[in-house]
Amino acid sequence: MAYYSSDELKELNFRSLGTDVKISNKASFYDCEKISIGDYSRIDDFCIVSGEVSIGRFVHITPMCLIAGGIPGVIISDFCTLAYGVKIFAQSDDYSGNTMVGSLIPKNFKNETFSSVKMNRQVIVGTNSVVMPGVEIGEGCSFGAMTLINKSTAAWGIYVGSPCKRIKERSKKMLELENVFIKDTLSDKF
Repeated sequence: MAYYSSDELKELNFRSLGTDVKISNKASFYDCEKISIGDYSRIDDFCIVSGEVSIGRFVHITPMCLIAGGIPGVIISDFCTLAYGVKIFAQSDDYSGNTMVGSLIPKNFKNETFSSVKMNRQVIVGTNSVVMPGVEIGEGCSFGAMTLINKSTAAWGIYVGSPCKRIKERSKKMLELENVFIKDTLSDKF
């Protein structure tokens, strides 16, 4: 994987860009002036990031993900991971048939949903999962592959299915490891 150089990243004119950020030169960005990326985060090949998007520290967005922040925005907090092919939407058309759909149709013929998405710390979203507008994902949640996340979730749960269903509690051991990691590796930077 080839990454943008520091100078190339600066030329993209992100709202803000943290330290030691790695972004594949095969990733695509729209409205960079609306996108913030925190320290030590990484965005891999063939990802698309657009609209109002805030990415925290130590966030890994693996290949082929889409983050469509649109107008309301998407917030991805520290230590989150999006596995291959995850899609996050902060806006969507009305698919009921009562209105027209699509980005080429004027707004007066459509009924769009505009609602922000927030992913709290230490979340992992499994491959090919979809996050819908208006969802807040609680701290420490994990989602199995191909999960439809169409409702907000309580913290520290393991979720699967379409639509998502909580199947059990997730261990909080990682919080201890996070503290050791920061203390041992990054204490001079935090």
